[in-house]
Amino acid sequence: MHIYHLGGNAVDAAIAANAVQGVVAPETCGIGGDLFALVHRSGDAAPAALNASGRAGSGVDPAALRSAGHSSIPPFDPATVTIPGCVDGWSALSARFGSMPLADLLAPAIEHAEQGFAPSAEFTSALTRRADQLAPQAPELYPPQDTIVRREALAATLRQIAGGGRSNFYDGPAGIAITLAAPSISMPDLAIEQAEWVDPISANVFGRTGWTVPPNSQGYLTLASSWVFSETHPPADPDDPDYVHLQIEAYRSVAWERDDLVSDPRRSPLPADHLAAPDRLRDRVGQIDRTRAGTWPRPGPAPGGTAYLCFVDRSGMAVSLIQSNYMGIGSGIAAPSTGFFLHNRGAGFNLIEGHPNELTPGARPLHTLSPSLWTNDGALDTVLGTRGGAYQPQLLLQVAAASLFVGDEPETALRRPRWVLDGDEVRLEGSMSDGIVVELARRGHRVTLAGNSVPGWGPVSMISVTPDGSRRAAADPRVATTLALVDR
Repeated sequence: MHIYHLGGNAVDAAIAANAVQGVVAPETCGIGGDLFALVHRSGDAAPAALNASGRAGSGVDPAALRSAGHSSIPPFDPATVTIPGCVDGWSALSARFGSMPLADLLAPAIEHAEQGFAPSAEFTSALTRRADQLAPQAPELYPPQDTIVRREALAATLRQIAGGGRSNFYDGPAGIAITLAAPSISMPDLAIEQAEWVDPISANVFGRTGWTVPPNSQGYLTLASSWVFSETHPPADPDDPDYVHLQIEAYRSVAWERDDLVSDPRRSPLPADHLAAPDRLRDRVGQIDRTRAGTWPRPGPAPGGTAYLCFVDRSGMAVSLIQSNYMGIGSGIAAPSTGFFLHNRGAGFNLIEGHPNELTPGARPLHTLSPSLWTNDGALDTVLGTRGGAYQPQLLLQVAAASLFVGDEPETALRRPRWVLDGDEVRLEGSMSDGIVVELARRGHRVTLAGNSVPGWGPVSMISVTPDGSRRAAADPRVATTLALVDR
């Protein structure tokens, strides 16, 4: 709200909030990671879609990893460090849509880093789990619990960005530090801009048009599974076992193919606009049995470590922005003396020779980040996203259906019990009704119960806009550090 009160727009607010979160919640995001965004403006036929995910360095060597006996890329190996795209993403967003200088937008983050902040429970838990690896590189993050954390080195790096944009980051001391920490990345690699404006993917479903970013994002799964679910003619009652069963089957019918279809866009097996096309998906609807769990191949896992933010301003501009370090703190490798850690998005590659998603110099890896935005006859309807790795599309399917199909208010949609598909296991929040649990098991689902309000299954964030322009939002109860504000 501070940026709005200074006269900024939704893009300005998104950049400022993202920068602050990278300071106070490095377990979710930061300037060592990547960024995707959708930006809607009133009157535009489609939202603008930004892919600011980084490419593999020119020095990556998949053959060396294979010869060392690896069948997949070790998740915290320096080879997993791809070029951080976040700062390029901020620069691209600010240049095209921003109304305030980048220096003003980064000022709150610099203030938090210099003056300090009280660590959240999530911060403390995440940093404690990897203390042996992280503390020697970043002792400033390890004071006694409940004290103030100051990140002066990060503040200095943010000041460099504020003073000179992307060149001060990628071509300056931070860039040199990145190459020292990740030898596969060179200074010429960093000179190439990572942010690219791309055509969004869309699908007509739930009486709206859903939008997301194309591969290398897995975002198409949200739209594809939503379309398949809607075509099964489910009951509009989330407490009906048919509703939950058909949702799970709709997601299962498309999720199995992700690892073969999502890759660097230059190497994708299918055109992006085919991925959520009805002609491609219609046969999936016919293969879903309303009475039994299906036998689709198991989708691959993909852990998270992400921050999602959404904003709508008074002009109707909306931003759906997601930014991540991956796997919590990412690679756990710090760029020396800069105050930030590098992500490990390269773990999204594989080592299969000739595969579209094979680790290759200059390629972008399969990405879990999946922002969405929904319009109704061209007018903004809903901005929706979440963290959660491979869970993102399935969580968004559930909340989108509750809001756009059932008609729930945001608070109700976010409080409904959730499920996630882990391989062939369906895990249910403990608040799911006994009747649904029993019936899913009877239909052949391999069901297990998780706790109530599982933190890792969110937070889902959403803003809903009514036809008269009123905005509604709610905070997901699963995470204490989420927030929803409406300035009336």
